[in-house]
Amino acid sequence: MSACSFLFIFQWWLNQSHMVRKNGKFPDDQSFLILSCALSIVCCMVLSTTLFDAVYLNLAIIPAYIGILYASFRPGISLAVFFVLCTVLFSEPPGFSNLVLNTGVLMYPLLFGMVKSFKNGELMDKISMLCGVLFPSMLFIVLVPTMYGPSPYDTNPQEMFLVALYLFIAVILGGSFIYFIETAWDRVQIQEQLKGISEKFEWQSERLQQITNVVPVSIMSLDDEGYVTELNEYMLDLFRQHDPQITREAIVGQKAERLIRKDIDGQIIKRMADSAIHKQRYNEKFLYDSRTYHVFSAPLQQELGGSPGGRVLVVQDLTEEEKFRSELDNVERLTLVGQMAAGITHEIRNPMAVVRGFLQLMREKSPGEMDSYYQIVMEELDRANGIINDFLSLAQSRVSNKETIQLHHIIEELSPLLWADANLRGQSVELRLCPSLPLLQLNPREIKQLILNLARNGMEAMEPKGVLLLETRINEDKAELIIRDTGSGIPQSQLDNLFVPFFTTKSQGTGLGLPLCLSIAERHNGGITVESQEGEGTAFTVSFPCGQEGGEEAAAAKE
Repeated sequence: MSACSFLFIFQWWLNQSHMVRKNGKFPDDQSFLILSCALSIVCCMVLSTTLFDAVYLNLAIIPAYIGILYASFRPGISLAVFFVLCTVLFSEPPGFSNLVLNTGVLMYPLLFGMVKSFKNGELMDKISMLCGVLFPSMLFIVLVPTMYGPSPYDTNPQEMFLVALYLFIAVILGGSFIYFIETAWDRVQIQEQLKGISEKFEWQSERLQQITNVVPVSIMSLDDEGYVTELNEYMLDLFRQHDPQITREAIVGQKAERLIRKDIDGQIIKRMADSAIHKQRYNEKFLYDSRTYHVFSAPLQQELGGSPGGRVLVVQDLTEEEKFRSELDNVERLTLVGQMAAGITHEIRNPMAVVRGFLQLMREKSPGEMDSYYQIVMEELDRANGIINDFLSLAQSRVSNKETIQLHHIIEELSPLLWADANLRGQSVELRLCPSLPLLQLNPREIKQLILNLARNGMEAMEPKGVLLLETRINEDKAELIIRDTGSGIPQSQLDNLFVPFFTTKSQGTGLGLPLCLSIAERHNGGITVESQEGEGTAFTVSFPCGQEGGEEAAAAKE
């Protein structure tokens, strides 16, 4: 028991080592094994005795040899010296010869020479090496005292049997101790590997959960009975679109059919249930609570080639996609209609020009009292021709031929015309032009048409003494033109329809002016925004991107 006490201490250490392994203040497993062997040597020395007053009964040599074989060079030398000192203090009978005999010091060179091979060997190799040095050492300890005592032929057979049994037990114990140490270490390594695999599995599971939460697809897993086992964040958000108060805990563990039965055709539920029963894939699009969803379901495998282990349900919201697809179909139809209308209106202008020419001839040959009627008809023809021109400009998706120009030059060229129109109406025009406005890529003819349309709309919306303001400014990377009036404003209910073709609030309006302005702005990679308050006025803001080329030329012009 004293000889194997180090094993109990070492096993306790292995059981506790997971708590102190990462702490540098505590020894490692190998160092603790050496300390345990030293403690076992002390116990064996304290409890040592003699057998038949001849054979020294002390198994301290076993933990000493084991410690030396497992230790590195310096700890092994220290343990050997410690064993010799303990033998000097406790060995019976004393003397140098007994010291050499009981410590097996003659075997130390062979013992230290075997350390490297011992550590690299297999279990049986280690047991054989220990027994190879332990057996001759124990044999000398047993036989030498007998050789100096009474004749071996006079020794009691029972005593000889006990001596041989002691020798055999010592060797067997040495091999058993090696087997116990190696098994304990293997068990610790297996536990460490299992712990590493478990941590890796947990990390992979958490990583997979993070991936499913990030992927913008609603995913939910079900067991074989159809109960929800897990779902990602997008699926939870999908449920909350229909029930804002629902929680993850309220979903997990519930039957999937109970959660999605509302407003779904019974045939769809039946097909979904049949696919789950027959372990088949399911793929269908349906309406649920005024939204369109695409549902895909497939069985899961518990292991490769094993039986299905539940199902995975993937739901994709196609509401916006269906809306875009419908709008795209409408755009394609409107484009076709626009192309046809553009062709028709182009052909209509030719006979209208002929009609107008013959009306002028008829007017010259008709009595004077008919001039007013001819004038009305010709004005209406001119009005119709203007509508056709605006419609063609709106319908044609042509590319504007732009040039690098200062927006202020276009405004200054138009200002006399704007002031003349304003004077006729009893109104005034103000200009606030930003001095640092860069050069822009513009089509002067189209920009003039845009400014005239917006300015005249503002004048028509104002009473006499109204003020029309044209302002330019730089907003981040955009140049903006603001045309502001002090008219009656536009009702909020009409703001969304301002740029819809043929929408107008004027008795003589065509509803093509503002759509044409928006079309011109978009051809310049810009846009138009409207701010209006009833009773205070309206402001149209036209934005143009500031090109790098225009900015460099403007900087050069300033220099």
